[in-house]
Amino acid sequence: MSSSPVPAALAIAAHPDDIEYVMAGTLLALRKAGWAIHYFNLSTGNCGSLEMDAEATARTRLGEAQEAARRLGAEFHPPIANDLEIVYSVELLRKVAAVVRQVNPSIVLTHALSDYMEDHMETARLAVTATFARGMPNYRSIPPRKPVLEPCVVYHAMPHGRDDVEIAAPIRLREDADHLHDRHPVHDLAGHQRPRAPAFLSRRAAEEQHAREVEGDLILAGTFPQAALVGAA
Repeated sequence: MSSSPVPAALAIAAHPDDIEYVMAGTLLALRKAGWAIHYFNLSTGNCGSLEMDAEATARTRLGEAQEAARRLGAEFHPPIANDLEIVYSVELLRKVAAVVRQVNPSIVLTHALSDYMEDHMETARLAVTATFARGMPNYRSIPPRKPVLEPCVVYHAMPHGRDDVEIAAPIRLREDADHLHDRHPVHDLAGHQRPRAPAFLSRRAAEEQHAREVEGDLILAGTFPQAALVGAA
């Protein structure tokens, strides 16, 4: 566990709104259980609009991400790259490692290692290696941060298959979830607005996942094995 007064969870995602889609419900559950939660998108989201230029899009999505983190009750960490420029490089790895060391999390939430988009997969690889390197005294982060040695577990989201905020709805943050998705529309390459809940999960997998859900103040089934996480707090 972290050496801080409460354990910390760090969500590392590729773009603004990725955390809201597949990690926010877990973060909300952990926060209610007493954890400190952290919000870190690697990209500015500068390509996420068909209407605004890159600068305006990045500026708009930064404000949205900061507001999302505020509503989640999470500490915000600024992006370090642009869309489609998240690559497994030494520079980005050192920057992600610095955030991991700064937060000293007991849990890291990130993308699936196999996903439909390269940015997601590269983010997952960076998160895994940065977490692995967090305790290596000879590994230099940017900016420099002291290594941390406390145990940490990495959990991977399903590949955009379930809206994690929906799983957390019984925490009575439905209004927050609505805000987190009511943004400037994000379009796919065909020009269609992206649906609220991505549909990359097979019907059978969705039914199996639904069957695992439970009622109560904390919904601990779905994207991550949250029952074990919250039970460890």
